[in-house]
Amino acid sequence: MRAFKRVLAVGALTAPLVIGCTGLASATEGLSADFGKGGFMANQNGAGVAAVESAVSPDGVSHAGFWILADDNGVSGSFAGSGATWSND
Repeated sequence: MRAFKRVLAVGALTAPLVIGCTGLASATEGLSADFGKGGFMANQNGAGVAAVESAVSPDGVSHAGFWILADDNGVSGSFAGSGATWSND
């Protein structure tokens, strides 16, 4: 039952990543350059998810990364993000 809960938790955490096209990189000349990569795991030792993304556009730049892990000791995680925006007026 605990393994099922872990898989369910990881599924809930990774669904937005999958829907958001995790792992895709695209660039449109003159408009933007984006990169995203993510992954997840679930086994008898625990469950976890991690992702990183970067974007550059005419409006600014951004970068973010995070990880979440659930095991017998509880749930832990970390997030870091940064960015800058500017006006082209």
